[in-house]
Amino acid sequence: MFSAIARIIRTPDLRRKIGFTLAIIALYRLGSNVPAPFVDFPNVETCLAASAGTEGLLGLVNLFSGGALLKLSIFALGVMPYITATIIVQLLRVVIPHFESLHKEGQAGQAKLTQYTRYLTIALALLQSTTLVTVARSGQLFGSASDPSCQALLTNDVWWAQLLMIFALTAGTGLIMWFAELVTERGIGNGMSLLIFTSIAATFPAAMWAIWEAKGFEVFLMVLIVGIIVMALVVFVEQSQRRIPVQYAKRMVGRRTYGGTNTYIPLKVNMAGVIPIIFASSLLYIPMLIAQFNTPTDGSAPPEWVTWISQNFTTGDSPLYMLVYFLLIIGFTYFYVAITFNPVEVADNMKKYGGFIPGIRAGRPTAEYLDYVLTRITFPGSLYIGLIALIPLIALSTVQANQNFPFGGASILIIVGVGLETVKQIDAQLQQRHYEGLLR
Repeated sequence: MFSAIARIIRTPDLRRKIGFTLAIIALYRLGSNVPAPFVDFPNVETCLAASAGTEGLLGLVNLFSGGALLKLSIFALGVMPYITATIIVQLLRVVIPHFESLHKEGQAGQAKLTQYTRYLTIALALLQSTTLVTVARSGQLFGSASDPSCQALLTNDVWWAQLLMIFALTAGTGLIMWFAELVTERGIGNGMSLLIFTSIAATFPAAMWAIWEAKGFEVFLMVLIVGIIVMALVVFVEQSQRRIPVQYAKRMVGRRTYGGTNTYIPLKVNMAGVIPIIFASSLLYIPMLIAQFNTPTDGSAPPEWVTWISQNFTTGDSPLYMLVYFLLIIGFTYFYVAITFNPVEVADNMKKYGGFIPGIRAGRPTAEYLDYVLTRITFPGSLYIGLIALIPLIALSTVQANQNFPFGGASILIIVGVGLETVKQIDAQLQQRHYEGLLR
């Protein structure tokens, strides 16, 4: 591995790409620590020190922003508006025929969909920044924090100051999107994925240090060992796939013969990635939001149903919360895989180019077979995602970790997935230059 790193350094083009990527990442992390206009940063730091963070959707957004959300920095929204816009555009392909036709047009259609995604990202950033400024102004950003400084996070709450904060946060999201596209074009790997990777990796030291302070070195070492085992298992499952053999018949085009090759369709065990976790966290945040708005502010006792929601859906250490969370992830895994992989379309494309699965007739029987195999492998994949997502909640109730626990949930899936993909791209770059690859 060290010799491969030395070859990377000796390759000028690859060295420039990696250096450019690291420079963009450094700028991104710098912006994550620059406070937005009219933010009382000493009060924010005091609240951060006294609070373990937020749960549910806000905790997930804070994780994806590398802790910038609760710091109210100019990059507070992080990559979440872009992720949401990408998911919405992908789901709209099922509803709007024009989007599906653009998806099938190739590079020109993909460029148009990317443009729609950018516009939707800015619109969502404008909406989310308005919500964030409103929550910060009301003093509810850190929940029911008792520190008076958590109620005075802004130095100026007049309308023009709030408007300037909203514009600054929206511009920060646009800048992040530009950074990601620059990395994709001139750097190495997928820009947006690498920025998400950086945001999550930046929370690892603080999360591990909090466990050390709360439980001591023995528990810290145990968590580290368990984390390495979980990471190895996640790498194993993420690399697992069901390969469906496909043969292409020979055909004559002019004087040339095409086809006659054997290949396969790789179906990953985890085809949905972290999307089911995002969907489930978003849905479970709704009861928490309803209970928060129905809690009396005059100190009187809340209604019984509000108390029940607060006891079972506010923190992740409730058994009912874990059960509902697990079942939602399983359901959303099937939902997202059904949307993103169309067996009928794959079967039609195979039939068009003379491909067939040995022992299966082309056309409808092929589509039914693909659907059968996909349903079979999605079930263990959904259980795998659900169990990985429960790791932070179990850690929350056992070692007093927060929802940003590094070895579980969306964080470990993204870290492993992006890490593997980036290493493969670097290996491909080395192979193109006739060097021995990074992976042996």
